[in-house]
Amino acid sequence: MTEKKLPFDRSELEAIASQVPTPFHIYDEKALRQNAREFAQAFNWVEGGFCNHFAVKALPNPHILEILREEGMGADCSSLAELLLCQAAQIPGEKIVFTSNDTPANEFQKAFELGALINLDDLSHLTFLHKALGGKLPKRLSFRYNPGPLKQGNAIIGKPEEAKYGLTREQLFGAYKTAAELGVETYSPHTMVA
Repeated sequence: MTEKKLPFDRSELEAIASQVPTPFHIYDEKALRQNAREFAQAFNWVEGGFCNHFAVKALPNPHILEILREEGMGADCSSLAELLLCQAAQIPGEKIVFTSNDTPANEFQKAFELGALINLDDLSHLTFLHKALGGKLPKRLSFRYNPGPLKQGNAIIGKPEEAKYGLTREQLFGAYKTAAELGVETYSPHTMVA
């Protein structure tokens, strides 16, 4: 196991605590930046480039989002609040993926306004999105694919065949066909597997 060391000692922590009300969080910006760079480097072989998308729900802190944006990362959002945080952190829309369920029209509208990649995890969302956007769809769209028993999950994301989100292989092809008929030109597949 890797030994982790704090980037400050007890006296520094006590000095901070004497000036800042507790409880508080301390983040290691140097480590955040280094980890973001190492992750990007691990995928530098991907033709056409690679962009890691940080799950905003994991740490919805605008300062952290700004640091990650500066390191070239995008954002994975699931709510209006997360979209607004990304907007405030100046993360460009083309680096935002919006995956939501039971989504109100105004959240789809905001994602569209920002230029985010909208990722649908239920076939019925296609019709709702089309209506929410005034009878149009974005030129670029994503569908979450649920491979069912073909792939394994883990303790964190669960088993794909037990997930209630995502389209089956059969639904996926029908969704692409319908979306193309409604003006979508580019597709980005998405899945959650271990």
